[in-house]
Amino acid sequence: MIKDRLASVLGRRDEEPNIQLAQEIVQNNDKSAIEELLHLIQGKQKDLQNDSIKVLYEIGETSPQLISAYWNDFMEALSCKNNRLQWGAMTALKTISLLEPDHIVNNLIKLENAAEQGSVITRDNYVAILTNLLSLSRYQELAFNAVIKQLLQCPTNQLAMYAELVSPKITSAYSKKFIETLSGRLDEIEKDSKRKRVEKVIKKKS
Repeated sequence: MIKDRLASVLGRRDEEPNIQLAQEIVQNNDKSAIEELLHLIQGKQKDLQNDSIKVLYEIGETSPQLISAYWNDFMEALSCKNNRLQWGAMTALKTISLLEPDHIVNNLIKLENAAEQGSVITRDNYVAILTNLLSLSRYQELAFNAVIKQLLQCPTNQLAMYAELVSPKITSAYSKKFIETLSGRLDEIEKDSKRKRVEKVIKKKS
């Protein structure tokens, strides 16, 4: 059973067993193992949920096509009260966002709500999803508007990282609004090093 290979069942506090399991599942193209992991994230045992979502998004990092069909399971997990499962589900959705962009876009409000109410990691992965969508011409405008919303609302601590992440995907048509948004928040940034990073992004796009 896949469950017996998970870190918590093995009495381990590190993630190594989960990472190794993900690698094996990818190598063996083991779809039944993925089904078992999805069943476990829907269960009520927090440790098993945490381990299972870790294995699933590790699979997604290297072979997103193996988990892309289960996008709806990850969407449902966003509503879970288990914070680790919630941000893990957003991470899994990030890994498959270029394979399932239509489903991602159709559920963008749900993703945004999860990002607003969840942890910093949940928001980080939401912004990464939007960055992926920026590279698809049919969703570029929608993704850009969602990015601007995040750049206006996110804690200043995250602003430099988000600016650097999305900047390479911002086309000339959207540069002016992008620069204005970042410039408008410069005075809020208390840390000198982070302000300089944002200024560098502005200069590069100007």
